Amino acid sequence: MEGVVPTESNGTRPRTPLREIAALFLKLGLTAFGGPAAHIAMMEDEVVARRRWLTRAEFLDLLGATNLIPGPNSTELAIHIGHARAGWPGLLVAGVCFILPATLIVSALAWAYVRYGTLPEAEGLLYGIKPVVIAVVLQALWRLGQSAITTRLAAGIAALAALANALGMGEIAVLAAAGALAALLRRLRAAEGEEHGSPPTLGATLVLPAAGGTAAAAAAGTAFGLWPLFTFFVKVGAVLFGSGYVLLAFLRSGLVVERGWLTEAQLLDAVAVGQVTPGPVFTTATFIGYLLGHGAGAAVATVGIFLPAFVFVAISGPLVPRLRRSPVAGAVLDGVNAASLALMAVVTTRLGAAAVVDAVTVALALLTAVLLHWRVNSAWLVAGGAAIGSAVTAWGGVP
Repeated sequence: MEGVVPTESNGTRPRTPLREIAALFLKLGLTAFGGPAAHIAMMEDEVVARRRWLTRAEFLDLLGATNLIPGPNSTELAIHIGHARAGWPGLLVAGVCFILPATLIVSALAWAYVRYGTLPEAEGLLYGIKPVVIAVVLQALWRLGQSAITTRLAAGIAALAALANALGMGEIAVLAAAGALAALLRRLRAAEGEEHGSPPTLGATLVLPAAGGTAAAAAAGTAFGLWPLFTFFVKVGAVLFGSGYVLLAFLRSGLVVERGWLTEAQLLDAVAVGQVTPGPVFTTATFIGYLLGHGAGAAVATVGIFLPAFVFVAISGPLVPRLRRSPVAGAVLDGVNAASLALMAVVTTRLGAAAVVDAVTVALALLTAVLLHWRVNSAWLVAGGAAIGSAVTAWGGVP
């Protein structure tokens, strides 16, 4: 049955061979376009629906735990999956294999940028890929929602989370409020001896202030060095919550305003590369490192920004099953899971408005939805969308 994880006769789960984990996450690292929501959708398709490495409930718990720690969400989810399936070696293999393809691609683009002073055109690729990604994410949201949104309470929290985020409340504040609200209502129901809860009202929402950026004082600039580059990106990886736009704010403040290592134009080009290449958006750091220190700089920046993710998952990963066994902590996780899907839905709605813009992209999105229903692998669909987008662009069909 789909979503049921096979076990041995003694009830234990067989470990997944490292070569299988490596093969999967290398493939995802090469084909996972579209940002964290799309990456999460493709992982759910591969590890839950296809390989049955995890149940949807287990996948949702790992996703919820990922959203509670800083760093790149989809990379941390990959690391969590590797740890769940093959222990500490799996943790390292899954994370490194998901990061490595994007790092190599971005390094090659950075080399071309330094040599020729420009970036290759990617408009056609993105034109075809984006509507495919929207359909992939929507399918994953539907499947995950069937596991996470099973009560009126969960549905109410998800609706409130989506509304709060759409009105401008920060992601981490939404997740914290959702978890706190779920725990509070769980305690109230337990105290009253009630078995079922009703959906929360707007007045019950726990509103927390969104984390604001710290204004950096302008400086004349500081000398570049590999160690300062490493410590800067370690700090970014260790404290950054939120979307790629939050990453942009951190990079501009630290590298353009404070240190003077980059120009505004170079920073925007670096962020663009992180958006148009597959794999983690945080490989923006790889591009920046290459601009500043060539191969050594790319390696130092990449290790620096991703290192905290491995540390945070190593610390928090073993705690996830224990959290689920605690009634209050389990309620927090349920609330965070519901809010996480709501945030994915808001992001997908915004991206969809920019991605599905004409008859060609509408047709691509609908065709993708049909093929996904027939279990066509999402990696092939992304590749097909890229090919169609490039062909349409070459023929002058992009408006």
